[in-house]
Amino acid sequence: MKGLLVILSSPSGGGKTSVIHRIIEKCDGNFVYSISATTRQPRPGEKNGKDYFFLTQQEFEDNIKKDLLLEWEQVHGYWYGTPKSYVEQAIAAGKFVLLDIDVNGALQIAQKFPHNTLTIFVAPPSLDELIQRLRNRKTESDNEIDRRLKRIPLEMEQSKRFDYVVINEKLENTVAEIVKIVQANQKKNLVSDHLE
Repeated sequence: MKGLLVILSSPSGGGKTSVIHRIIEKCDGNFVYSISATTRQPRPGEKNGKDYFFLTQQEFEDNIKKDLLLEWEQVHGYWYGTPKSYVEQAIAAGKFVLLDIDVNGALQIAQKFPHNTLTIFVAPPSLDELIQRLRNRKTESDNEIDRRLKRIPLEMEQSKRFDYVVINEKLENTVAEIVKIVQANQKKNLVSDHLE
């Protein structure tokens, strides 16, 4: 079996992280999660090497200089990037590698690796629902929430360039739809043997 990069993007509060965790729990070991690197501080309960690789600005810049990242982007005032080595190993092993990255990073990777990448935009049912989810998670200040909301028009515009858009109303339905999309694309031989 050949591997595939499955990139999930959404506005903050869109639910992509919950979707990814549920896919990993529900599906067999063919789905793996690619942990992103970031310069932001951990939120309560987040662990380095499990949720993100938390790096200093200098460490992040060193990773860029050493060509250790597939892509990187500044989002909400922090840097985020995808470490290259884990993704390459997982693809070579025939895994479906789930990436949780912003819209610009998703499109960067899709452009670099068009035969190995599937882009899925996880859309909220409505803007009101999205705002409610952001406020309910209580991990950002009001200023941070406002900053994230200002980015939504860009994210929704970029979603038109994704392979699929899935509306995340009920988590289990969203997970089932995404797994079905991934399996259908794998069967169509959308992928090649390795990143090229």
